[in-house]
Amino acid sequence: MKTILSSRRHHYVARVSIFLLTIALIAGMVGCGGSGGGESYTLTIDGTAGGVVAVNNVTIPGKAMFTYDAGTVVSLNATPDDGYRFVNWTGNVSTIANVTAASTTITMNGSYNMTANFEAEFMVAAGSWHTVGLKSDGRVVAVGRNYYGQCNVGNWTNITQVTACSYHTVGLKSDGTVFAVGDNTSGQCNVGNWTGIVQVSAGHTVTVGLKANGTVVGVGWLEQWDIGNWTDIVQISTGFGYMAGVKSDGMVVTAGCDGLGQCNVSDWSDIAQVATHSYHTVGLKSDGTLVAVGDNYWGQCNVGNWTDIVQIAAGRYHTVGLKSDGTVLAVGSNYYAQCNVDQWIGIIQVSAGDFYTLGLKSDGTVVAVGENDDEQCNIGGWDLN
Repeated sequence: MKTILSSRRHHYVARVSIFLLTIALIAGMVGCGGSGGGESYTLTIDGTAGGVVAVNNVTIPGKAMFTYDAGTVVSLNATPDDGYRFVNWTGNVSTIANVTAASTTITMNGSYNMTANFEAEFMVAAGSWHTVGLKSDGRVVAVGRNYYGQCNVGNWTNITQVTACSYHTVGLKSDGTVFAVGDNTSGQCNVGNWTGIVQVSAGHTVTVGLKANGTVVGVGWLEQWDIGNWTDIVQISTGFGYMAGVKSDGMVVTAGCDGLGQCNVSDWSDIAQVATHSYHTVGLKSDGTLVAVGDNYWGQCNVGNWTDIVQIAAGRYHTVGLKSDGTVLAVGSNYYAQCNVDQWIGIIQVSAGDFYTLGLKSDGTVVAVGENDDEQCNIGGWDLN
């Protein structure tokens, strides 16, 4: 829940021209098996928002598939946009030379799905009643409810991602280790021995980590969460009593409670990001459209007509989408004015709390609407850049 790793297609409109220039070349490469006569394999490659990917020095505009002879060594290059950093390669990484290097190679000993992951150098994360901000220098700030010490993050350094939920906060360090503070009744903060983590997600009483090899680890109240056998995962989102993971092939897997159909995602495909919360799940497709399942009492799943979306967030009863032009859409309960985002511009990331919404602007400042009983929206003086 409330986790943003790196959203999709942030520069979709600008890259249309790149697509028109390169599609013919890519199409010509797909199906080319080199000398022919031997076994060949496919390489499906994509990148999250915040950068561009090149395969054998050819920049791709989006997801693309190439075919190579067995044993071919293919060069991969990931270039982050301004304000972003390259994180790692995820998917079928067994033959990649260095999963954390922006420029590396992969040996085609099988058919592989790969994703280059980028993330903003600064970000915000909405918990239920507290807000966490990651500064570009790796330090962290927090405001709001602090009953369990979930805002005690002032001494954290070298952080590359933050996530928050009801009563705890989690931070991912640049070396792949993890910090956590706040309520630990269910052991959800017992992450001190984790290594090799590339994304973290905080749920109500759980913390889940995605490893570089596409597997998942978790601590806390994980009864009936069969995630130990998950593989090829590239993004995770943890809600109240359940979680979802995007696989390298664009399919989605879930674990946990399905009381209102929030786990009915088996027919989803071509998914770039998932967002979960209490009782509904939202999926962002690589073409910028959305799908949603689960509780729709407040209309929080009415996103079928949204287009050009590059990142999503789910609150308790509302859904938020960031468009490629930096504007924001929201549907669902607006009891606390948490959906009053139609005037926002210049946004590069959104995050949804229980009853409030955050928007991170390109200059590092933050805007907020919705419930503020615990001062979780008191971010007017923040400058995260």
